[in-house]
Amino acid sequence: MSATTAQPTAATAPDAVRLYKSKIDLPLTTRLEAVRLLNQRLADCIDLQTQCKQAHWNVKGPHFIGLHKLFDEIYEDVGGYVDLIAERVVQLGGVAEGTARVVAQRSTLLDYPLTLAAGEEHVAALSDVLAQFGRTVRLGVEEMNELEDADSADILTEVSRGVDKWLWFVEAHQQGALEDLPGEADERSEARGAPARARRAR
Repeated sequence: MSATTAQPTAATAPDAVRLYKSKIDLPLTTRLEAVRLLNQRLADCIDLQTQCKQAHWNVKGPHFIGLHKLFDEIYEDVGGYVDLIAERVVQLGGVAEGTARVVAQRSTLLDYPLTLAAGEEHVAALSDVLAQFGRTVRLGVEEMNELEDADSADILTEVSRGVDKWLWFVEAHQQGALEDLPGEADERSEARGAPARARRAR
């Protein structure tokens, strides 16, 4: 085996991090941990992309056209996030691990139900995984900041902004009215009752 590369072999543990020699000015320990964490986010992101396409193919109902197009737009953008994360892994000297089998083993996202049909069902399912992925990406930003890998943190921040935008687009189909936060309904009732009490006091 060459001294300058870490070549994967059949005996390599599935989660072992393999790095190529690089002149990038980050410590080896930082690169090892960043590659490991980014490959986890990569698995989640590829899973999210396939779930978007599952929704795109199978949505039915009166809002079919709008949702069919929306889900495909999200799929395209998530594909861009996949490339951003995978290419950062390679920039750090790592191996981007994005095969279907690896993704199936590693993804932490909710399983997408295969029996969904109605638009509102797909909206609910896709909004759940978009929110879940957004949370994991924000955790990834924190992890990269702790590793002092500002560029990886910046990439994940860009992904986070994009995912939050798409969550907004999908969730808007579920939002019909503002929700009361705990205590707010009581405060409004109290405020509405105050003028009446004031009039009675006069």
